Amino acid sequence: MTGPKGGYYKAELGEPHKFDPTFRGPVHNRGCTDVLCCVIFVIVILGYIVLGTVAWMHGDARKVVYPTDSYGQFCGQQGTPNANKAILFYFNILQCANPTVLINLQCPTTQLCVSKCPDRFATYIDMQLNYRRNKSYWDYYKQFCKPSFNNPDKSVSLVLQDEDCPSMIVPSRPFLQRCFPDFITRNGTLTVANKTSFKDGHGKTRSVVDLRDAANGITSLLDAKEVGVKIFEDYASSWFWILIGLVISMLVSLIFILLLRFTAGVLFWMVIFGVIVAVGYGIWHCYWEYSSLKGKPSSDITISDIGFQTDFRVYLQLTQTWLIFMISLAVIEAIIILVLIFLRNRVRIAIALLKEGSKAIGCLMSTLFYPIITFLLLALCIAYWAVTAVFLASSGDAVYKVMSTRPDCKYTNLTCDPKTFSQSNVTKLCPASQCTFAFYGGESLYHRYIFVLQLCNLLVFLWLVNFTIALGQCTLAGAFASYYWALRKPEDIPPSPLASSFGRALRYHTGSLAFGALILSIVQFIRIILEYLDHKLKGAHNAFTRFLLCCLKCCFWCLEHFIKFMNRNAYIMISIYGKNFCASARDAFFLLMRNVMRVAVLDKVTDFLLFLGKLLISGSVGVLAFFFFTRQIPVIQEEVPSLNYYWVPLLTVIFGSYMIAHGFFNVYAMCVDTLFLCFCEDLERNDGSPSKPYYMPPGLHRILNKTDQGGKKYAVS
Repeated sequence: MTGPKGGYYKAELGEPHKFDPTFRGPVHNRGCTDVLCCVIFVIVILGYIVLGTVAWMHGDARKVVYPTDSYGQFCGQQGTPNANKAILFYFNILQCANPTVLINLQCPTTQLCVSKCPDRFATYIDMQLNYRRNKSYWDYYKQFCKPSFNNPDKSVSLVLQDEDCPSMIVPSRPFLQRCFPDFITRNGTLTVANKTSFKDGHGKTRSVVDLRDAANGITSLLDAKEVGVKIFEDYASSWFWILIGLVISMLVSLIFILLLRFTAGVLFWMVIFGVIVAVGYGIWHCYWEYSSLKGKPSSDITISDIGFQTDFRVYLQLTQTWLIFMISLAVIEAIIILVLIFLRNRVRIAIALLKEGSKAIGCLMSTLFYPIITFLLLALCIAYWAVTAVFLASSGDAVYKVMSTRPDCKYTNLTCDPKTFSQSNVTKLCPASQCTFAFYGGESLYHRYIFVLQLCNLLVFLWLVNFTIALGQCTLAGAFASYYWALRKPEDIPPSPLASSFGRALRYHTGSLAFGALILSIVQFIRIILEYLDHKLKGAHNAFTRFLLCCLKCCFWCLEHFIKFMNRNAYIMISIYGKNFCASARDAFFLLMRNVMRVAVLDKVTDFLLFLGKLLISGSVGVLAFFFFTRQIPVIQEEVPSLNYYWVPLLTVIFGSYMIAHGFFNVYAMCVDTLFLCFCEDLERNDGSPSKPYYMPPGLHRILNKTDQGGKKYAVS
């Protein structure tokens, strides 16, 4: 590292920067870096705008919003004959294999738009028999027939052959804007309208179990819908208190960071021991619940035995639940204690960095609100990507395919024309087959490459998201570097450091930021493809293929996290020296390798301490929310709204509090990372002599056992 006169020995991993007496923080006289990548990035953005425009011209969001009948008409669309018919009805749901087939509109039966679902059992045969003495039977049944059909005297065989009307109707209710049988389980028996059997309209009596098999999985979906409705009701009645909880978490996070400026050491030791005590209490409480339930009837049932329950309080009556909680908390407690024992000296240095970081944020308060800009830009990217994806997915004309219940029909899934289908040979060779709407598509060049365009949409979306994050990191790094390299703080800090840093990053380094973001986006894109392939191959029995895919996923996961780490440090170097991405990444890499022990320990300990801060803030607000929503605060007990599940607003407050604290602490983490890298640069550039003074604060001098005299050796590895 440094010699006795402040000179430099040659390092194995790159060479340290030579002393520059004119260096006073981030370079202001810069030139544009990675211009080629900047040009490509701008062209891609323009192409992305063109893609969105073309998708908007060819697509139709109604195809996603509204279900489509067998004739390609939208159900519930205003200004059409189906304006008051918003629900899709299936003539014979028994021909449908599963709910996925139903939702994808691939069920081989006529699909019709109706205003409401049937509310009774009936068959066309019974209707025709009763119609002659009571016209109301036909008036009710015909709303489920084709609109053009109005001949109840037509023979049953011809009606069913032409599929003018359904052979039967069953009591149903709308779900996902489609009519599904109204399943109800009574005393363990599956029923529909209190019946366990029904007539199928072909002279047979069927069990409602056949309906369940045809709509396999619908019962669980309906249970999920019921839970969803209750959750929505809870949000509707508790949103005001949730908002108050989130505001409290924001204020606590802000106060926490401001207090770090004055009491960083004491506060963080309090955080550490506070978390230890809180986790310890959690272990004791879980053990107490476990002991109380042990020996009680039915408490020893496993979670897998009872399966999914909509009432989550059932799980709290099981000893296994509290045992899992207790073991998990004990592992967390052990990890925290071991980290404190073996890395206590590094913790002290990390606290010194955090203390300096709190001072930097105190001088640059505007940095705390920069995440709002990042959030808005990310929201814009996500919205544009989602809208473009929807319009791409809904591009094209209606495509009709032959649907047949006979397995030997060779025309099944072939495209057809509904206008001429009745005169074709298909109806003769495959009786009861029909030409049914399948999906939206086309044969043009644009339609053939829609899948490729969707992939391009995803890749550019990832690029824009990563560029937005990179812009934020580079902006914050430039502002905090201005603070560190000010010899007299805060007198030498330049005016408007955040705005100046944002302007430099956008004006000079758009290409470099785009370059780093592109590398990361490609790796993330490959990871998404691997996840897709893994999902598709879940049922495969080829063990080697699964093993290879698992290895690839693991490798690319590691590669993604390594690139994120290197990009973050490269952006810091870009904000300071204004070099291109590759040169900055190389300098950052060698600088970190020359200080590998500090990087491996101090940086991660700092992240650990910040995580504990997030945990304490979200946990404390969560405990307050728990006592409030469970009516355990007598003063405001009457203000608590009536809830189906108290954990709905509770988890929302906890998650929201954590995300708010995460936003504030992300700025703090970027500050510490920037100061840490500047600190390493400071050690290599300067020796503490009057001609080459350290820029680090005196607090770090004392902890690192350094002096401002050039002849002393460093005591920290």
